[in-house]
Amino acid sequence: MSKDNELKPDDFPIEADKDKLKTHKGEHVAEAESERIAHEIAERLNEHAHREEQDRWSA
Repeated sequence: MSKDNELKPDDFPIEADKDKLKTHKGEHVAEAESERIAHEIAERLNEHAHREEQDRWSA
């Protein structure tokens, strides 16, 4: 993944739309094998982003 393709803090939260992952602005991020996997990936990405944000505030 190049720097231009990396997710940025303002891309969150990530949403699952069937088997596709999108930013909250509707920009396509990726596709998963199934709807279930897409939802799991979105949940994990959002949790990770939330933890990073909390770490920034506590540092």
